[in-house]
Amino acid sequence: MSDLQKKQGSNMVAIITMCFIFAMISFVTNMGAPFGNIWGFTYPWAGMMGNMMNFAAYLFMGIPAGNMLVKYGYKKTALIALAVGVIGLAIQYLSSVFGADIKTFVYDGQVVALNLVIYLLGAFICGFCVCMLNTVVNPMLNILGGGGNRGNQFIQIGGTLNSLTGTLTPLLTGVLIGTVTKNTSMSDVSPLLFVGMAVFAISFFIIAKVHIPEPQAEIKEHVSITSPLKFRHCVLGVIAIFFYVGVEIGIPAQLNFYISNMDFEGAAAVGGSFAAAYWFLMMCGRFISSFISGAISTKVQMTTVSSVAIILLLTAIFLPETNTMSVPFINVECSIPTKCVLIALCGLCTSIMWGGIFNLAVEGLGKYTAPASGLFMTMVVGGGVMPLIQDSIAKSAGEIASYWLVIGMIAYILFYSVIGSKNVNKDIPVD
Repeated sequence: MSDLQKKQGSNMVAIITMCFIFAMISFVTNMGAPFGNIWGFTYPWAGMMGNMMNFAAYLFMGIPAGNMLVKYGYKKTALIALAVGVIGLAIQYLSSVFGADIKTFVYDGQVVALNLVIYLLGAFICGFCVCMLNTVVNPMLNILGGGGNRGNQFIQIGGTLNSLTGTLTPLLTGVLIGTVTKNTSMSDVSPLLFVGMAVFAISFFIIAKVHIPEPQAEIKEHVSITSPLKFRHCVLGVIAIFFYVGVEIGIPAQLNFYISNMDFEGAAAVGGSFAAAYWFLMMCGRFISSFISGAISTKVQMTTVSSVAIILLLTAIFLPETNTMSVPFINVECSIPTKCVLIALCGLCTSIMWGGIFNLAVEGLGKYTAPASGLFMTMVVGGGVMPLIQDSIAKSAGEIASYWLVIGMIAYILFYSVIGSKNVNKDIPVD
């Protein structure tokens, strides 16, 4: 076998491994919003707190994860992340068996039990895990694809699997809990936690055995974590990622809450199914993009989907709730406002945004790509901050009105796609 064939075979194993990790990121992350239905029944203010804790971890771990990537490499960083993930999921499981009768403090006029504190701690630790995994996966797939449109194509392939598991999480959660009542607890969704722990453990042993390319090992000089900030298109891309993750999480979360609060039997299951439909459409969009990205530029794709998403959400906001459609679900047939379908369709649009923004923002960074990934992961905290703000708007003005915030964030992404993504700092050496 020639050296070229060996290299190609090694790269293929690395690509498959990175795609596998990409899938697990979404499986764990997407537990936050549907689990929030359980805690939100007892603590109305806590509906999005698990999601917030998961993404808050990015703020603390993003830059350290980038430094780990430079110092220890892709493989060791991934292995550490998977071990941390098992610990985080195990702690979340403990919230189902311990602490319900132990009072801790009073918040918003309610006495908070220890089990909620344990759950939030577990969600925070899981955030460390997915932050490190994201830091590994995105630059590696982009590098293996050679950057440019091909790099974006590889990210979209991984994103397809990411969306598949993202589809399964809210769907399975909705089926497991059905309708949320005062008797619903984390023990009802413990099978998902056990599945997550098992997959993380298996992934750990698989990655420990495979060869992962370490391109940063060839860089002899020290590269500062702040070096990518010299590039305007990278800085604007970091901001775009902050807003994008808020969009990605906020759209299905509020759609889930909107339907789950409707007055019919099995509303939580239907809400979970619509959230799952959103993630399924994300999977479809990424699957399609993985085929066309070699021919259609990232910029064109991003401009198109951002514009369509704004149109869908504006139509959903202004469409009357009396405009409904019948939705059969298991043994229940219910009428759902048509706007719910339009909101779910946004999954086709948001599907390519993560990979597209990352691809545009690291284009031309060369040796600064690894530290740039750390900066990006720090700003993924937007997935906790912006949905929390959206949830506050939803509580005061209604779930549908909260989508005005989402439109504003997508408008910025449209600006970045058209104007902000241009590299105006090509004079900076990157070799």
